[in-house]
Amino acid sequence: MLKRVLTTLACIAALSIMSSGAWSEPKDIRWGTGPVGSSGHKALVVLANLLNKEMPDYRISVLPLPGAVMTVKGYSTGEYEGFYGSDIALEEFASDSGRFKGFKQKMKRPPVQSFWAYTLEVGLAIKASNQDKIKTWGDLTGRKVYTGPLPFDTRLKLERALSALGVKHNYTQVDLSTTGSQLESGTIEGMIIYTAGETQPAPWITEASLAVDWAALNPSADEVATLKKKGFQLIDVPPSAFRRDVHTPKATLLPFYWGFDVGSDMPADDVYKMLTIIEKHSAELAQLDPSYSQIGSKMWEFQKKALDATWELCPIHPGLAKYLREKGVWDPKWDSKIATM
Repeated sequence: MLKRVLTTLACIAALSIMSSGAWSEPKDIRWGTGPVGSSGHKALVVLANLLNKEMPDYRISVLPLPGAVMTVKGYSTGEYEGFYGSDIALEEFASDSGRFKGFKQKMKRPPVQSFWAYTLEVGLAIKASNQDKIKTWGDLTGRKVYTGPLPFDTRLKLERALSALGVKHNYTQVDLSTTGSQLESGTIEGMIIYTAGETQPAPWITEASLAVDWAALNPSADEVATLKKKGFQLIDVPPSAFRRDVHTPKATLLPFYWGFDVGSDMPADDVYKMLTIIEKHSAELAQLDPSYSQIGSKMWEFQKKALDATWELCPIHPGLAKYLREKGVWDPKWDSKIATM
């Protein structure tokens, strides 16, 4: 009799545990990012490893795609639960322009801002031996230049800057894996370069550096003044960020914001938890991938700085709002942009 009672109680307990979700499978988050070799892919792999360990209720899969813009669109059409978005992409989304022209008619849900990770800083390089004849961005007029893969937001950022200066170069597409050798051979005379978090180049640029001795090509003083007048921000990055000699005392680059974002597939409390985990492990993340060095010891300051520039472009995840309110840096003017979950 006692054995039967104990067995019954054990069954009831087991059913209770199962009904409470304790034995439920973790929720899958398919998170899109850039291709293998890009800054975004490398950074998301590091972040996903951390979150899979610290948030066992979720199972994050990193999905490399030809360009980050495809992850924003894929999230909005329901293909993915997470995306890799830049301020440029969200700007095009908000204005129904460029790569997002007509897209709102097809989407099921808008992109949502939930975590700003770092800036990418974009510039140009030439073969070092050509420094005597190519000295400014304007000197690339009429020359073959690789500004990056067609889907890349880094390419769009650089192309916008070149257009603002009236530089009519000849865009020449090459494979990322052969960019260095193409510059060395003269097939192209200029190539895009960029750092992540002002600290390190994308893996593909490191690979290209093995095939060619390149020099950073900085805009002239007049070109810098024109870019600033037209709304571009510029920063000077030390050569050490590229882990090599760039043949100039500094590299003048154009920064813009990038984030790893989720939306309605992750509740506010879970996004809040995700942000606190990232903050707690920010030093570890930066050690594994220096791109994360900008979130540093005051991650909320970087989130606020990014939102100051992007808050009008698309909804803000309530989990991010909760996190920033707790830190005392939430701006009440952002209230109208909090996403409805």
